[in-house]
Amino acid sequence: RSGVGELDRVLGGGLVPGAVVLVAGEPGTGKSTLLLDVAARGARAGRRVLYVTGEESAGQVRLRAERIGALADGLYLAAETDLAQVLAHVEQLAPDVLIVDSVQTVASAQVDGSAGNVSQVREVAGALIHAAKGRAMATLLVGHVTKDGSIAGPRVLEHLVDVVLQFDGDRHNRLRLVRAVKNRYGPTDEVGCFELTDAGIEGLVDPSGLFLSAPNRSVPGTAVTVTLEGRRPLVCEVQALLSPTKAPTPRRTTSGLDSARAAMILAVLTKHVKLPIADHECYAATVGGVRLAEPAADLALALAMAGSALDLSPTSGTVAIGEVGLAGEIRHVTGLGRRLREAARLGFTGAIVPRGCIEPDEIPDGLNLLQVADIGAAIRAAGSPRAVVPFQRTEQSKAGRHSRAAGRAGAADRRA
Repeated sequence: RSGVGELDRVLGGGLVPGAVVLVAGEPGTGKSTLLLDVAARGARAGRRVLYVTGEESAGQVRLRAERIGALADGLYLAAETDLAQVLAHVEQLAPDVLIVDSVQTVASAQVDGSAGNVSQVREVAGALIHAAKGRAMATLLVGHVTKDGSIAGPRVLEHLVDVVLQFDGDRHNRLRLVRAVKNRYGPTDEVGCFELTDAGIEGLVDPSGLFLSAPNRSVPGTAVTVTLEGRRPLVCEVQALLSPTKAPTPRRTTSGLDSARAAMILAVLTKHVKLPIADHECYAATVGGVRLAEPAADLALALAMAGSALDLSPTSGTVAIGEVGLAGEIRHVTGLGRRLREAARLGFTGAIVPRGCIEPDEIPDGLNLLQVADIGAAIRAAGSPRAVVPFQRTEQSKAGRHSRAAGRAGAADRRA
C-alpha cells in the first residue's frame, strides 16, 4: 500500500512490485506534491525510495517536503536529467520504489534530440520500464499533458506502462480527482478525491459536501443530482442561468458540463416543452469544480434550465436522476439504488427518477420517489403548478398542427 487511501483505491489496493505507473495532469494540480507524500510514507514504512527530479533543484524539493511534512530517513533525492545517471543511482541504491518527475525532462545520450521529443521519451521510458521489471521495483513516472489535456509524447508510452492515472482539477478549486485510465492490476472505474491545501494534498473519504452550495435551500435555476464517479456516488449541484438577449446568436457557456449535451437539452425543452428560450443566452455550471460527464445528470440540468426560464424553485431536499432523450423521454441509468442510498444518507427526502427503473424493496427508507416518463412530467413533479402551462400549450399546438395538416390535405384533393 502507498499509505494514501484514495490513491490505493484507484490503484486497486496499492503498488505492485515491478509495476510502472504513469501519472499525468495539468501543471499545478498537485502531482509532485502527492508523489512526494507517497514517497515519504513508503520510506517511513521501511522501504527504500528514490525520488528523481528533473524539473526542480534538490533544494526546492526539500523545501516542499518540509512544508508538507514529507521528510524521512529512507527517502533519497536526486536532481538528474541524464538517463545514464538515473540508472546509475538505481544500480547503486537498489530502491523498492522509484519516482521520476518528470519523464519528459530526462534524456539519453544515445539518442539524438532534446529531452521531451518522441525518440527521447520512448528511449527513456523503455529503459526505466526495463529496470523496473528486472528489479521488481515499483516505478511512478510523471507525464506532461498537452493543451487539450492528452498525455504528451508518443502514444506508445501509454501502451508500455501498466497503469495510467489522470490527475484532474482546476487550479482555482481545491478539489482534485485521480482516475485510472488504464490498470492491468485493478479496476478502471474507480476515482480518488483529494483536497489541495497549504499543508499538502489530503484524501477525501466523503467529498459530497463540496459539491453543494446550500443543501437545504431551493433557488430557481438549481437542481441536485447524484453522479457515479467509478463506484462512488457523489451528490452534486447543477446551476443554470437563462437570460433573454437581442443578439442573433445567443451564447451557450458551460463549466463542468458537456456543452453538446447542454445544447441538446435546450433543444428538447424548446421542442417538447414549448419553452420560449430559443433567444435566451444559457450559462450552466457545476458547484465545487466537479465535472459531470455521464448522461444521468441530464434531468437535473433540464430542471435547472426550466427553473431559470420559468423562475421556479424545485422542491427542497429533492434530487433528479435520469437521462433525457431526444424525444423528451427519461431513460434509465445504471446504479440507481446506490445513488438513492447516497442521497438518503445525506438527508434528501425526495427523488425524481425514470419510471419503472427500480423495485420497491430497493427504495431507501424515508425517501419519497417520483417516477416520471418524460421531461414534462419531471418539471411538473419538481414542484410548481406554473410548469403545467407549457404542456397545455403543447397539446393545443398538436391539435392545431393536425387541423392545419387536414386542411392542407383537403386543399390538395380539391386541386386534384
